[in-house]
Amino acid sequence: MTEPILSARGVSKRFGGVQALKDVSFDLYPGEVLALAGDNGAGKSTLIKAISGVHHPEEGSITFDGRDLSGLLPGAVRDLGIETIYQDLALADNLDVGLNLFLGREIVRHLLGFLPVLDRTKMRTESAAILQNLGIRVPDPTLPVGNLSGGQRQAIAISRAIYWNARLLIMDEPTAALGVPEQRLVRDLIIRLRERQVAIIYISHNLNDIFAVSDRILVLERGRKAGERKASETDDNEVVKLMMGSA
Repeated sequence: MTEPILSARGVSKRFGGVQALKDVSFDLYPGEVLALAGDNGAGKSTLIKAISGVHHPEEGSITFDGRDLSGLLPGAVRDLGIETIYQDLALADNLDVGLNLFLGREIVRHLLGFLPVLDRTKMRTESAAILQNLGIRVPDPTLPVGNLSGGQRQAIAISRAIYWNARLLIMDEPTAALGVPEQRLVRDLIIRLRERQVAIIYISHNLNDIFAVSDRILVLERGRKAGERKASETDDNEVVKLMMGSA
């Protein structure tokens, strides 16, 4: 049987008098899409930040590929292969696709053997290759990403994570504020990543999106695990009841 790539056991986190997470446990397997569902304040953001190293749980443990993530900072977590794409995407609107793909990890070459300059050609070539490999179409990769559509920008953020060998991709509301065609683009990309055995944690308030792409649904309610269901064995009515704490 395949071993889980991510395991959380008894994870709890408080902020002053607020219990943000209480005794949350789950497993995630390679090539699986796990949806996190819950109302505002349910603990979804706190949980993904605990995984990505932004917050450190006061109780419980989180392991990735058998390694304890306790005390690791976000940079160290990313180095292990966990990438998080937040709603703001962390893209530089004034830079082109290639420079955004390598933002903070720029490729440099040396003029005269010692003078470092950005190797824009190399970065654009690499970015074009990864976009083509993932089946992502951008009309002009030399344009600033601020000129691209919301779906294309989301695809660029996903491409950046995959280029840096993400084995676990955490996506926070990836289809929020997107039109129907752009939502379809992002959903199709998630399905292709699943086929590549990338594990995905998918946060969304859109139940249609959740059922379209997820294998399992983990429902949080006021910081606790209200339920966990296979997407094929539940429906939106049951998920809503779990979110409301009435199931």
